[in-house]
Amino acid sequence: MIDEAGTAGGLLEGVTIIDLSRVLAGPFCTMTLANMGARVIKVEIPGTGDDARAFGPFHNGKSLYFSAINCNKESIALNLKNPEDRTIFEKLVEKADVLVENYRPGTMEKLGYGWDVLHRKFPRLIYGAASGFGDSGPISQRAAYDMVVQGMGGVMSLTGYPGQPPARVGISIGDITAGIYLSNGITAALYKRAVSGVANRIDIAMLDCQVAIMEDAVTAYAKTGEVPGPKGTRHPSICPFQSYAAQDGNVIIAAGNDHLFSLMAHALERPDLLDDKRFKTNDLRHTNGDVLQAEMEKTLGTKPVSAWLEALNGKGVPCAPINDIPHMMAEPQVAARNMIVTVDDPVAGELKVAGNPIKVVGAPELKTFSPPPELDANRAAILSEFVGMGA
Repeated sequence: MIDEAGTAGGLLEGVTIIDLSRVLAGPFCTMTLANMGARVIKVEIPGTGDDARAFGPFHNGKSLYFSAINCNKESIALNLKNPEDRTIFEKLVEKADVLVENYRPGTMEKLGYGWDVLHRKFPRLIYGAASGFGDSGPISQRAAYDMVVQGMGGVMSLTGYPGQPPARVGISIGDITAGIYLSNGITAALYKRAVSGVANRIDIAMLDCQVAIMEDAVTAYAKTGEVPGPKGTRHPSICPFQSYAAQDGNVIIAAGNDHLFSLMAHALERPDLLDDKRFKTNDLRHTNGDVLQAEMEKTLGTKPVSAWLEALNGKGVPCAPINDIPHMMAEPQVAARNMIVTVDDPVAGELKVAGNPIKVVGAPELKTFSPPPELDANRAAILSEFVGMGA
């Protein structure tokens, strides 16, 4: 279902979100919620709007960075220090279900719109906040960007190759994980309000989220005292489970148990690997990973990646090519799941953006998104609906 604003009716249809956030963590959260059917109204700074509007690359003067994460939203420009605009803002919040912001802690309080004030005036309003370090702790007031929390949160110490300088994860995982956790918290708060009538404030820290996704690194270090480090494409505890060199490139092979290792050995036509005492168990394969890699690559180097993918998939061994972005976008599986969708933007022209990964079985799926809004583009309609006044 598509409503008049061009968004997909879905799990959150009927939910209205006032979005004060900018750049990435907050907008990624509200994009996720919009993709599930929520109505998202961006409240932006007059004149400049969301900081991301100034981030390149650009096409016809419009930021492609901004476009990638702000489809299916509306925009109104308000100065929250201006009395008239404050009145409009409060009319929006009065009819909204959720407010989202990603300012430094204390900013909303200085504007007179902290949780205590808003909760007293609008008791059904759910408040979602993302910041670098949350609203408690000794450094909660510090500024933070993605790189800051990638560094502090440990992920950069595990990324890259041994003996090389630390490497940033290739996407802004600090912001994105915070956005995902914030959307989770908000949807849980919507459920809680539906059951109890009580609205909550959700406080998400980017650093917390980096700690939360450390897989087994925290537990393993705390018990063994061994400091994890970068391993390139290798898994820290499973082998073979990495990228291997073939004749014309690299192939990912993930044989995560003894059965898959046996299937892999037969796919490579190397049954001798199964008789080698060094490779009898996963623990032994992990210990002897360098030797196993050398043995595998002796064989893998005789044929191209495509041949090995066919052989490995034929045996049911998890494997993959290493796609660049054009090849990823061309994957039939990606197309079949509607994970690249088209946006007809009046300024930038036809855009391609990532689709919605949350599939609702039996529900129609939106295959085109409404374009990211121009700054203040929806002012007249929003004022008419929420405030009862013209632009």
